[in-house]
Amino acid sequence: MEDEAIDAKDRQILRCLQDDARLSMVDLATRVHLSATAVAARVRRLTEEGFILGHHARLDPARLGRGLIVFVEVKLDRTSEDVFHAFGEAAKRLDDITECHMVAGGFDYLLKARVADMTAYRVFLATALSELPGIRETHTYAVMEEVKNTSALPL
Repeated sequence: MEDEAIDAKDRQILRCLQDDARLSMVDLATRVHLSATAVAARVRRLTEEGFILGHHARLDPARLGRGLIVFVEVKLDRTSEDVFHAFGEAAKRLDDITECHMVAGGFDYLLKARVADMTAYRVFLATALSELPGIRETHTYAVMEEVKNTSALPL
């Protein structure tokens, strides 16, 4: 659902910042054809209103020893609020898990994990993942090739 609190200039600013969050206010202002003061005020408002959640550097996982992506389907032994809560809180604490989503369908959670290689994944599976509360069953899918990876939203 589109939020009517932002206009075309705000969207243009958000597009530019998604492409390069390191842009100075002067460079951003030049790109969107506003003054630096006006752009700074809009960026501040967009941040305060929660449209901009943060600024991040995109790192190379392979160069940092996290070259293997695995997706893990998780079925819980019970689907009660206390089990969901316990599982979610425990998953948040595991550094290897980069995403954790509660889903509707044939399983309860979909995890995305980044590890060095299959040996590291086996260790993760045998130790950290097996200790998450409430798990009945998992299915793992190792990624052979990452075709697209972006967090950019269409604006």
